Amino acid sequence: MAIQYYCRHCGTKIGEIEKTAVNIESLGLDKLTDQERLEMVSYDPFGDIQITSICEDCQESLERNPDYHQLDFLIQ
Repeated sequence: MAIQYYCRHCGTKIGEIEKTAVNIESLGLDKLTDQERLEMVSYDPFGDIQITSICEDCQESLERNPDYHQLDFLIQ
């Protein structure tokens, strides 16, 4: 099982954790609301967990251009 992190704005793979067992608290997923968890966490057919977050480049773009917050994707 792998936990894969992707940027929700540009789709870039941020990183991956290879673990055979992991608990929800160690990933910080217990801090998310049910709605946030539905939006950010998904499972692929192979049992891997995919989590959407934000990469450093997109975070910097949002800080420089606050009006980008209204967009779903920064790269159109």
